Amino acid sequence: MEMQSLASTTASRRVIVLGTGGTIAGRATRPDDNIGYSAAEVGVAELLAGIDAPAGVTLHAEQVTQVDSKDMEFAIWLALAQRCAHWLALDDVAGVVVTHGTDTLEETAFFLQFAMAPRKPVVLTCAMRPASALSPDGPQNVRDAIVVAATPGARGVVAVCAGTIHTALDVRKVHTYRLDPFSSGDAGALGYVEEGLVRPVRDWPSGEPAMALPTPIGAVPRVEIVMSHAGARGTVVDALVRERQAGATDAVQGLVLAATGNGTLHHELEAAALRAQAAGIAVLRATRCGDGHILPKASDVLRDAGGLSPVKARISLMLELLRAAG
Repeated sequence: MEMQSLASTTASRRVIVLGTGGTIAGRATRPDDNIGYSAAEVGVAELLAGIDAPAGVTLHAEQVTQVDSKDMEFAIWLALAQRCAHWLALDDVAGVVVTHGTDTLEETAFFLQFAMAPRKPVVLTCAMRPASALSPDGPQNVRDAIVVAATPGARGVVAVCAGTIHTALDVRKVHTYRLDPFSSGDAGALGYVEEGLVRPVRDWPSGEPAMALPTPIGAVPRVEIVMSHAGARGTVVDALVRERQAGATDAVQGLVLAATGNGTLHHELEAAALRAQAAGIAVLRATRCGDGHILPKASDVLRDAGGLSPVKARISLMLELLRAAG
């Protein structure tokens, strides 16, 4: 595919930058400390200082929240989706950039894509080094994200980091430290940002219908993840079933099993999962493997999540349960 530039439009357009915290907004006491920082301390307006917008683009900053992304919550996702929808509805807004922590970026991206299915771009970006670092990676990532958000033809929720564009469906954090910590697995990256130009190698996410959520949203369904492994037992699952049967107000409604290989489960965990399903808990299998999809068999009695990771399968099941409750 050819490079996509901003030159095809002459009218000034806005890119909205929504801040949520994360490492990109972190500060450490020493500039050579890239891990002992406090996340979510620098405001999004300060992050944009010194970053020049591309020609024909003006920037507007808004702080939605300030949180270490390990502490991301469903309520923040809803607030973020509402602000994205507000801005994207304006004719002069080309797209939205969201500054975010890397730990749960893939979850937020997945939620926004399937709750909104935006026809304009929503671009999540991040950093692996705090803003106080000797050589922070955040400014370049933000600049690249702005370029993507302002590119004609871009659409859907994507993540941009270290010059690589990932779709919300495929992006996963796969490294704890390096500046390029994300992968799109065997699907491959959507494209790259190179010297202020977007080079797509795959199509942008389709504008599939969003998962209609009830309005107003009541209690958020509790969905837990349990991993299968050598020697796994069904104790945790059985405890969750007992909690539900006892009438707990926040009882589990869904269960994602992080399965081995092609969706396989230790026999004791599988037996417990079947008991949970019989007790009215929605059960979904997702593979622990980084690449590949679960290939279903005719003998399967527990649903599978296809190629979704366990954390994305959890969000999918939460949205499904929310929609059913509405």
